[in-house]
Amino acid sequence: MTFEFMLCLGTIIVLAGIGAPIAYAILIAALLYLLAAGQGIGIAGKVLMDGLYQSFILLAVPLFIVAANIMNAGTISDRLLSFCVALVGRFRGGLGHVNVVASLIFSGMSGSAVADAAGIGKIIIEMMTKSGQYTRGYAAAITAASATIGPIIPPSIPMVLYALVSNTSIGYLFLGGILPGLFMGAVLMAMNLWMSKRRGFALEEPVPLIELPRRTLNAFPALLMPAILLYGIYGGVTTPTEAAAVAAFYALMLAALFYRALSMKAMYQILVESARSSAAIGLVIGGALILNYIVASENIPSLLAEHLVGLDIDPLMFLLGVNVLLLLLGCILDATTIILVIIPLFIPTCRELGIDMVHFGVVAIVNCMIGLITPPYGILLFVITAVTRIPLSEIIREVWPFLGVLVLALLCMVLWPGLVLALPRLFGYAG
Repeated sequence: MTFEFMLCLGTIIVLAGIGAPIAYAILIAALLYLLAAGQGIGIAGKVLMDGLYQSFILLAVPLFIVAANIMNAGTISDRLLSFCVALVGRFRGGLGHVNVVASLIFSGMSGSAVADAAGIGKIIIEMMTKSGQYTRGYAAAITAASATIGPIIPPSIPMVLYALVSNTSIGYLFLGGILPGLFMGAVLMAMNLWMSKRRGFALEEPVPLIELPRRTLNAFPALLMPAILLYGIYGGVTTPTEAAAVAAFYALMLAALFYRALSMKAMYQILVESARSSAAIGLVIGGALILNYIVASENIPSLLAEHLVGLDIDPLMFLLGVNVLLLLLGCILDATTIILVIIPLFIPTCRELGIDMVHFGVVAIVNCMIGLITPPYGILLFVITAVTRIPLSEIIREVWPFLGVLVLALLCMVLWPGLVLALPRLFGYAG
């Protein structure tokens, strides 16, 4: 490792450690490396512009953000919750099940865990606490845990970013996330059922079954969005980026014309907030592109791959080791940084060891999403604290059982690749 690269890494660690935004830390460290190495600063601009303008796929990110914000602003979330209450609210721990099922459905529209937690999550937490059965911490903890499913079931912003750095098919990544997302929902519901019986949560008053068709019809236009997206991508009608544009347009037509729940003022606020979120992600992407250029210049991925292959390491042991490392990094780094900066280091080794890139990508993204609820830097915990004013200590105390079952679900995905690859293979994936 050269002095210049050590200076780069040290700068990132110091700046991130004193609380500087990770995007600024990466950009400053990258510029210091170029100066120390005697390379022109203009290289950073060229790498940045080439990376952004040659990656048409990145347009999907702001479009999915707009679609999610429109869904949150209209009455769509309320209609989906009403449908979920009628569907699973009658069982033991009913509102906890509603929480998970609502996240499963909403994840097929937003592609963002934060959008899920801040939007529909806030509503369901209020419903759970008002019922008098659930503590504030429990309601917030299961909301945070279920929001991790958001970027696993398509559409998924993290999968778009992974496809950018690994040159993997987005379509197969999206397909690979469906079964793992449903599996995560199932283990969370099982834990909620166990906790409900252990704590003696009373049964909710069931919604009459005669109401279910009406509530289903009321939510049906919103439920169509995942189907439209998947048909567009896998039917060959649209590219993933065009599908993101269709999602944003469909959400706008649904909220503004069909449900008549979106004013011009609200639309302006949605666009401003979406621009801010997109810019924040864009800064991290820009810094990561320059940092990846530096890492490639130092030939680190190839050296790492040669070293590990030379050790004759078992692919499964390598995969388990990487996942342990990502879980630890998830305690202190956000998911976008891990996907754009850390994961590319392991991609050449995965290819050398014959690890399937769709399997590795889905597992790594699930791992990053678990990191969103891992103390001390679980960003979803902070988001829910911010929107509900529930103390962070109460949420952390209740989140451990849900964190445990999600880690077990991740282990199952690592050990049984078919859980991830079954649907992609059904649609012609050769991996």
